[in-house]
Amino acid sequence: MKTKFGMLLALLGLFTVPVLAHHGFDTEYDKDQKLELTGVVTQVSWMNPHMRVYINVTDKDGTVTNYNCELDSPNNVRRLGWGKDDLMPGDKVNFEANPGKIVKNRVALVKITKAGEDKPLFKRTRVDDGKQ
Repeated sequence: MKTKFGMLLALLGLFTVPVLAHHGFDTEYDKDQKLELTGVVTQVSWMNPHMRVYINVTDKDGTVTNYNCELDSPNNVRRLGWGKDDLMPGDKVNFEANPGKIVKNRVALVKITKAGEDKPLFKRTRVDDGKQ
């Protein structure tokens, strides 16, 4: 009996831990603030669960800050029409993002557009209800 109970607890753990591990948007990001910045892409990461773009932004004093921009899942970004060769390190971009509540340069990307272009590569359509 103890063995069956232990196996049941282990199975429950396998299914509940991933659900509990997923973060809510409001936990990490400030949806009431929006940054509008220009920078140079340093890395594009097509990894699950969230795609990321890293962008160096130089402020007026010459200080460079690398922004870690979180997007949706790679599959969802592809469905929006963005391909792996559309944004590369070295590309200059304009982007809007919600800053992190604790780490200000870890941001939730709202929109990203290559400099000199009008059509965004990515535009978030909503702030999720806990699923970003």
